[in-house]
Amino acid sequence: METVSILGCGWLGLPLAEYLIGKGYNVKGSTTTRSGLGVMKSRGIEPFYLVIDPGLRGQGLEDFFDCDVLVVNFPPERRDDIAEYHPAQIRSLMARLVGSPVKKIIFVSSTSVYPDLNREVAEDESAPPAKKSGIALLRAEKLFLDSSSFTTTVIRFGGLIGYDRMPGRFLAGRKNIKGGGSPVNLIHRDDCVEILYRIISQNLWGVTLNACADEHPLRKDYYTARALRLGLEPPEFLDSARAGYKIVNSGRLKRLLGYRFKYPDPASIED
Repeated sequence: METVSILGCGWLGLPLAEYLIGKGYNVKGSTTTRSGLGVMKSRGIEPFYLVIDPGLRGQGLEDFFDCDVLVVNFPPERRDDIAEYHPAQIRSLMARLVGSPVKKIIFVSSTSVYPDLNREVAEDESAPPAKKSGIALLRAEKLFLDSSSFTTTVIRFGGLIGYDRMPGRFLAGRKNIKGGGSPVNLIHRDDCVEILYRIISQNLWGVTLNACADEHPLRKDYYTARALRLGLEPPEFLDSARAGYKIVNSGRLKRLLGYRFKYPDPASIED
């Protein structure tokens, strides 16, 4: 039985852990809160307390890193120095992995590594990120990919939706919003979980993959419809112009994993 350790058992990591257990994997999970330990234990996940700030601290870390696959799943924090701080967190983690059994890593990244180029973007895009969070993630990706100690697959998820993350609430009631004609890049949590499982089960290592739903509805149409569906005041957009956008192409993922999205069109998802 393979063991998977998930560094970050929150909104995405926890359901991933439960799904992997259902598929026969032994799963360990980490949390930065003491209350999260009980939640994981109650769901059959071996729990660990682990904080990277950027020094690594926690309990039983040798046991946590005794695994076949490590899923690194914690986003950059919101802070002014995140472009330096997040890579420092990753370097601290990588130093701790030296000499551990970990040889295969999934690094959960984001499509924020792509700037708004007003066109389609794929994994070989060379234009640098515009946002600090994107810069932080791209630097973190490079640290993992350049390491000879293990093999890393990077997965760049679009905007995460589903369950309690109801997009209808995101912009409801807001006024004078720009870029109503810009396409959105979103992915449902169920697709995220299934894709991560497929990477592990199909042993797809050493690649970088985009993961966004096939369809990219316009921002104005999408968020207006979602708000109305929830009975909320719809947002008001200044115009229907495409003000700074990108369309994330997930063709490589679909090809290499033979994957078909559960929710290919975000506009058709029921809240």
